Amino acid sequence: LPGMYQLLNGEVTVSAMKDVAIEDLLGREPIKVNIDEILDYVTGKTILVTGGGGSIGSELCRQIASHTPKLLIIFDVYENNAYDIQQELLKKYPLLNMKVLIGSVRDSRRIHEVFETYRPEIVYHAAAHKHVPLMEDSPNESIKNNVIGTYKTAYAAMLNGCKRFVLISTDKAVNPTNIMGASKRLCEMIIQSFDCMIKAGKVEQIPVLFAHAKDEDDCMNQLVYPEKVKTEFVAVRFGNVLGSNGSVIPLFKKQIAAGGPVTVTHPDIIRYFMTIPEAVSLVLQAGTYAKGGEIFVLDMGSPVKIDTLARNLIKLSGHKPDVDIKIQYTGLRPGEKLFEEK
Repeated sequence: LPGMYQLLNGEVTVSAMKDVAIEDLLGREPIKVNIDEILDYVTGKTILVTGGGGSIGSELCRQIASHTPKLLIIFDVYENNAYDIQQELLKKYPLLNMKVLIGSVRDSRRIHEVFETYRPEIVYHAAAHKHVPLMEDSPNESIKNNVIGTYKTAYAAMLNGCKRFVLISTDKAVNPTNIMGASKRLCEMIIQSFDCMIKAGKVEQIPVLFAHAKDEDDCMNQLVYPEKVKTEFVAVRFGNVLGSNGSVIPLFKKQIAAGGPVTVTHPDIIRYFMTIPEAVSLVLQAGTYAKGGEIFVLDMGSPVKIDTLARNLIKLSGHKPDVDIKIQYTGLRPGEKLFEEK
C-alpha cells in the first residue's frame, strides 16, 4: 500500500490502486474449458491466424504459441498491431517458430501466396471489420472485407490442402439489423456452402472471385485443385467481448478517469458478454470438435444490462454512480438493437 502521506497529498488515489478485473463485471463465473485437450490439437501443426493482431486474433496467437505449434503465421493488414503481438511472443517464447505477414484478405494474390508458401493445416479467420456504427457509414467496406475477404481466404484454404477453417462470427449475425451483422451472416453462409460443395464433390463449381483473373503473368488462372479436397469449414458465434478493441469497457474507463459522464445508449439495452480468454478458448474448442458445416453458438450465460455494467464499473473504480460520476443516456446508435439473440 502507498504511505498515508501519499494518500493525503493526493499523489495516489484509492481508485488508482486496483485496475478493475474484467471478470468482476461478467455477473457469472468465467467458463473453464479443458485447454490442454484442445491445444494438443494445435501442437506440431502449421496454423494461420488472420487478423492476428486484433483483440481476438492476438489472444488466439498467445494461446496457440504456448502449445508449441510447428509454425504460427500471424497475418494482419495493420502493421502496428502485428508488430506488438510479434514482440510480445518473441519475448515470451524465444523458440517459437513464427512468421508475421502483412497483407489484406481482400487481396487474392497475397492470400493465395501465403497458403501456397506455408500450407497451413488450421486457419482461424478473425480478420474482419466489427464496429457496427462505422460499418453503417461504410457498408461497402464491410462487404469487401468481411464477405469477399472470407470467400477469398476460404478458397485459398480449400485449394492448398488446409484441414480446418474456423470462422469467427458473432451473435449479431442472428436476424441482423445492421450491415456488420448481415455481412457476418453472409460469411457463415459462404463457409457452409463451401463445406456442402466439398462434401458433394463439386469443388470446381465454386465460383472464382479474382478481380485480376486476366492479369499479366496469368498466375491466378493456373489454379490446380487438389485430388481430394478435405477442408472442413466451421463457424463460431459469440457475443460482445469484454475489453476487446471497440468494446464499451475501455470507453467507460476513459470516461470515469475524466470524471464522467459515462454514456449508455439506452437504459434497457442488454448484451451477452464474455472475456477475451473465454471467447478464444471456446473458439479453439469448437475448432477441435468440428466435423465441418457447423455453426457453434457459445453459451454466454444470461445477458447483462449495459447500464448495470456501467454502474458496477463506476463502483469498482471507487466512485458512486449518479453522485460522483453521472450516467448519460444518448440513444441507440445506427444499426444497434436493444437486445441480441443466441
